Amino acid sequence: MGATSGRRGGASIKGPGAARENPGLRAIGVAVSKIALPIVAHRGGGILVRLKSEWVAIAGLDWAEVSWPTALGRDGVLKLRAIPGAAIELQHRAPLLIERINQFFGRCVISRLALVQGPLPLLPRPSRPSLRTLSEGEAKALDRQLSGIADPDLRAALTRLGRAVNAQQH
Repeated sequence: MGATSGRRGGASIKGPGAARENPGLRAIGVAVSKIALPIVAHRGGGILVRLKSEWVAIAGLDWAEVSWPTALGRDGVLKLRAIPGAAIELQHRAPLLIERINQFFGRCVISRLALVQGPLPLLPRPSRPSLRTLSEGEAKALDRQLSGIADPDLRAALTRLGRAVNAQQH
């Protein structure tokens, strides 16, 4: 049935099932990639991994805070988890988001979005850049400009906006 060659450690199998000699050690990467490729392709491949890692850059800070890509189907359907308050607006802005994603990858990767409302996974939230504090003169000048506004809520909102704009300009 089986015979071994005269070499030490190198066995060859003779018989109907063996067409060639055992080549010895092989790199495991080839075998693993053959096994893993269908699994990875079924789950969106490297595209989903890259999409998740670059989600803030692709979707923008505002959308990244309220949505998260969860799965990518073979037909180009991206399953996107969104918090309930943002799901409706995401639905209206879906064409823009699809365009951003496809532009990021340089080809048509996403054909449509499937929104699922629910809590987002616990991820470190992207932080907004901290603004510098205004100097005393800048703060007084801003207060002078807004002193004529009677509504306190509007004045407070415009003060926050003015501080943010002045802090970014200088």
